[in-house]
Amino acid sequence: MPELPEVETVARGLRRTIVGRRILSVRLGKTDFIDDPVALEQHLPGRQIQAVERYGKFMLLRLSPVIDSGASAANGDAAPAALLVHLGMTGQIAPNPASHPCEKHTHACFGLDDDRELRYTDARRFGRLAYLSAEPLAEELRAFGADPLEISAEEFVTQTRSRSARIKALLLDQSFLRGVGNIYADESLWRAKIHPARLGKTLSKDQASTLRRVLRAILEKAILLRGSSISDFIDAEGQPGEYQRHHRAYGREGEGCYRCGSLIRRAIVAGRSSYFCPKCQPAPRGSAVPVMHLPAKRKAK
Repeated sequence: MPELPEVETVARGLRRTIVGRRILSVRLGKTDFIDDPVALEQHLPGRQIQAVERYGKFMLLRLSPVIDSGASAANGDAAPAALLVHLGMTGQIAPNPASHPCEKHTHACFGLDDDRELRYTDARRFGRLAYLSAEPLAEELRAFGADPLEISAEEFVTQTRSRSARIKALLLDQSFLRGVGNIYADESLWRAKIHPARLGKTLSKDQASTLRRVLRAILEKAILLRGSSISDFIDAEGQPGEYQRHHRAYGREGEGCYRCGSLIRRAIVAGRSSYFCPKCQPAPRGSAVPVMHLPAKRKAK
């Protein structure tokens, strides 16, 4: 599932290509991932895309009021609103010439005022589209925690050390930090030499501060490299990311740790596969984290 760097990459591409364009029409296919399909058809036409923002793993296409103030006042379109977009596991959103045939699994087409269509494709339909006016949008976003690129060191350290949850679960908790997922949680814990099963409250101030610093550095580098393309991810220009070439823990079970040469292991922590080095990231005393069986051993690097 796309995480913060991948979503930021797509959002930046859309900022360059669709901001300022007006939506003229809406055409929908399968709608089981759309909160209210009728709302999209009713409220999007006539609105200008004023901004594209990332909010955790979501994108927000900020929409202007409809030009026709008489008609818009009657149906609630006289105020700004937003189209909330979540890519799920296989979702993609990008502008295309309206004359080009739609790809398979294209479920939403938003006709723009420059003879292009903003198209949302999603083979598995685990994503989400939702039209939200100001009040519902504020309520939606209230459930999310701080942005990991913006949270202060003091707040991160205090919040982390006040929690009894395992640190891997805490990093994945969107009410704590919005946008971090499995890939960048594992990568940051490896870099900070912290086992994913450690409890947040057991980290020292220095360990928590280090974790924040390396998490931020990893996310920033991943954004520069347009994210990690593990399977389906491509950016708004149709290009894959490159950060997967820099993974040091995620997906490397049975391969040698880049620091010490020990074989990377995989365990289930917080219900998710977690990759770690058993030597660099020693398990907390008395922990009972199930370690998965290794595949055939590969030569350590």
